[in-house]
Amino acid sequence: MKILITGGAGFIGSHFAERVVSKKNQTLVLDDLSTGSISNLSSIWFSSYFKFIKGSVLDFKLLENLVNRVDVIYHLAASVGVRMIIEDPVHSIENNILGTINVLRLAAKKKKKILITSTSEVYGKSSKETFGEDDDLVFGSPFKSRWNYASSKLLDEHLGLAYFKKNHLPVTIVRLFNTVGERQTGRYGMVIPLFMKQAMSNQDITVYGDGSQSRCFCYVKDVVWAMTKLMDNKESFGNIYNIGGVEEVRINDLADRIIGLTNSLSKKVYIPYEKVYGGEFDEPKRRKPDISKIKSLIGFEPKTKLSDILLAVKAFYEHE
Repeated sequence: MKILITGGAGFIGSHFAERVVSKKNQTLVLDDLSTGSISNLSSIWFSSYFKFIKGSVLDFKLLENLVNRVDVIYHLAASVGVRMIIEDPVHSIENNILGTINVLRLAAKKKKKILITSTSEVYGKSSKETFGEDDDLVFGSPFKSRWNYASSKLLDEHLGLAYFKKNHLPVTIVRLFNTVGERQTGRYGMVIPLFMKQAMSNQDITVYGDGSQSRCFCYVKDVVWAMTKLMDNKESFGNIYNIGGVEEVRINDLADRIIGLTNSLSKKVYIPYEKVYGGEFDEPKRRKPDISKIKSLIGFEPKTKLSDILLAVKAFYEHE
């Protein structure tokens, strides 16, 4: 099979590229390297099944040339990370929406299968204990920049479903919940790599808010397995699936576990959200996915426990 991965030099994209190249799929990776890195692709760089193209999904002619050469598209290119979204909202919104418009138009024109990556952020401020794909979505005020990313990704979902209904485009949408693992960077507010680097350097662990907020983390290799299996199943087309872990942890406890794992001398320091992000920030207290839908279709269950994820991330930074 011939595959195009947009955003394939990023954290998730590079792991996905490794998987499909290992299965001897001819793989094209398109990335503008704004947040991705060539080093993320070092393990497959010289593979005869792999080709890297530096460029943007906003470049329609380039994208059209690549779409013509493949059977399936995995659209991972996006502006990600809370900090990036707040610092440059115009670029983030335009990049997410216009890039997806280009990819969907070409996929429909050329009749290619496509998977679109969305985010748990679309669940917004919902107070439910677990989030299901059919739940109502509750966003904060448009004056809160926190919701720029969620709004842009929700529009991506609407576009994908509209193309499925109007053009019968075989499109699958996944909502990813806090995907973590090797090669993820803390540069844009990702909590596990940020805490791990701080702990390994005996620096203060910067906990935003009071640390009582909880999250569920899912190992990146479990996520990419689920994405490939969904695209192998025609019943996934025209539908949305949560992909995430179900082991819930408070951020306070996560910091303590990382300090213990690294035998660190670090202390926890609590920083108000307003000091980090300004007054335009909302933080949901919980994010736990209902994964019964994807489990029913492809048998997905997270294989990797949080303790093993933390060990893998620690080992990565020790050898970086």
